[in-house]
Amino acid sequence: MSILGILSGCRSSRDLERFARRHRSTINQSLGLDLKRWPTDATFLYLYRFAEGFAYNKAHLREFGKVLQGWMLAQIPGGAEALVELVCDGKTLRGSCVEAADGSNRFVAQVTVYSRAPGVAMAQTAYDTGESNERKVLQELLSGMDLERVLIQTDALHTTKSFLRGATPSEKTSSTPRGPTCS
Repeated sequence: MSILGILSGCRSSRDLERFARRHRSTINQSLGLDLKRWPTDATFLYLYRFAEGFAYNKAHLREFGKVLQGWMLAQIPGGAEALVELVCDGKTLRGSCVEAADGSNRFVAQVTVYSRAPGVAMAQTAYDTGESNERKVLQELLSGMDLERVLIQTDALHTTKSFLRGATPSEKTSSTPRGPTCS
């Protein structure tokens, strides 16, 4: 429920409680649960304190990641076997920090789109963090790619509605929207 709430825009434990209250019956029905009450904000805070200790155990974290990935792939209508999987990641280049005139720090960063199956980079670009950001750069990279039957895996930074609204192709490629969809 916490993950669904965060993906829906919740920013605090109280937001998560309100989300759980609003959607309890739907979540019960969808997941086959029988929760009589929704979790309170204190429950979410307790869960996060517990999860902090859990996150340091890498074996448990990897196992949780596998279970979560399997569940997410099972939600795709028609299955994920025929999908091409792209993994997107951004990194700041070590040693590239420069102090700008206004006192802020600027870095050279890069964004890469990898194809999971062959394990190769499909697209990559570098940028100055004072002139652009990872979200804009990834949108530009994806806008030039054919994304029909493609599963895109990104950091949470790119899962907001504003990012998806901006994930449209350039005029030279196609008029079909490029943003991921779910049902």
